[in-house]
Amino acid sequence: MRIAVLASADSWYARDLARAAVGRCELAVLPFAELSAELGAGNGVTCGGRRLEELEAVLVRTMPPGSLEQVVFRMDGLAALEAAGALVVNPPKAIEAAVDKYLAAHRLARAGLLVPRTVVCQTAEEGMAAFAHLGGDVVLKPLFGSEGRGITRINDEALALRAFRMLEQLGAVLYLQEYVAHEGADLRLFVLGEQVLGMRRINPHDWRTNVSRGARTEPLAVTPELAELAHRAARAVGAVVAGVDLLPAADGRLYALEVNAVPGWKALASTLNLDVAALLLEYVRNALRK
Repeated sequence: MRIAVLASADSWYARDLARAAVGRCELAVLPFAELSAELGAGNGVTCGGRRLEELEAVLVRTMPPGSLEQVVFRMDGLAALEAAGALVVNPPKAIEAAVDKYLAAHRLARAGLLVPRTVVCQTAEEGMAAFAHLGGDVVLKPLFGSEGRGITRINDEALALRAFRMLEQLGAVLYLQEYVAHEGADLRLFVLGEQVLGMRRINPHDWRTNVSRGARTEPLAVTPELAELAHRAARAVGAVVAGVDLLPAADGRLYALEVNAVPGWKALASTLNLDVAALLLEYVRNALRK
């Protein structure tokens, strides 16, 4: 089994997959920056000098920043590979949907999951109206991004106006969600095909529960109800491997915050004492057999 991993060579996840691949498969770590395509006699997609159609599967482990043209081309290249019969994990359409917070939240809501009240707009004036509509206590998020980067809680009208005006001048979209009161913990569910792994992330010092923000973790017993929610969230964006974040609110309701189509597993693996990289490679092997 020959697999390409689109990732930075110094990525922890690339190294972990390379470790798990020993004795299991041939693995090539390739950078998105070297992705290229040709139409005509040499029809195909290559990366780092490797013709990707000649490999059985492509694992997408990163989506590095780039211009709109670069990002669109990367997705087009993955779509071309998928059309040629290669197994791409996750499918490009899933990555496109999950990376866009508004589109992902819209899909989650349509799938019947509870999401925080959300307003997406483009002007400071509309932002201030949304700030009032959402109760004057909001979480401002970048439309693209993960691991809590760029997320800010705002409950001051003057600060809200200043932030919204700055973002409007930058040509950014204002993505606002009501702040959901909680007990300082959320649930991370890792979907791997039919399997669902889970951990609880707890942060008594910050309303954000990302491990990158200092949260500690503990194993979570995944009930059939939680597994069903995780699968429904993954299906909503078309992902076969996904990280689903659920927030138990102080009022007892369970909110779906996000679904990540390029989910990390470093904290999950250590929390559960599992070789998640090996499980992922085994999933790819079984998918190829089907």
